[in-house]
Amino acid sequence: MTANLCPYLSFDGTAREAMETYQRILGGTLTINTFGEFGMDGPDADKVMHGQLETPDGILLMGSDTGPGMGFEKPAGTVVCLSGTDTEKLRGWWAQLSDGAEVQTPLAVQMWGDEYGACTDRFGTPWMFNIGGQG
Repeated sequence: MTANLCPYLSFDGTAREAMETYQRILGGTLTINTFGEFGMDGPDADKVMHGQLETPDGILLMGSDTGPGMGFEKPAGTVVCLSGTDTEKLRGWWAQLSDGAEVQTPLAVQMWGDEYGACTDRFGTPWMFNIGGQG
């Protein structure tokens, strides 16, 4: 038996656009189900009840729009962290995810020897990047 730990992101009506953006940047297969597909009628029927992105790099990212009547709250205290040693790939992901984002820490070599950056993308998702140093 296996277990997976993956971020499950909440959005206030932008889940489809966000998940499609993440798929364009990270690659992989995206599955989206709407509230309407599970029998809901009305203005929220086209909102995302569940989205799941699985990438060839082993990233599993899920997300949805806040359900009707649930009220949207920005996540607090949680960050999606991408780390590894594939410098070119991670720098490319950083460039795309930080475009139009609020950058808290520009991607740069830090005192511990790795490149690190932090941003909150245009969908409100906070990201941290850590690119492993060479040696």
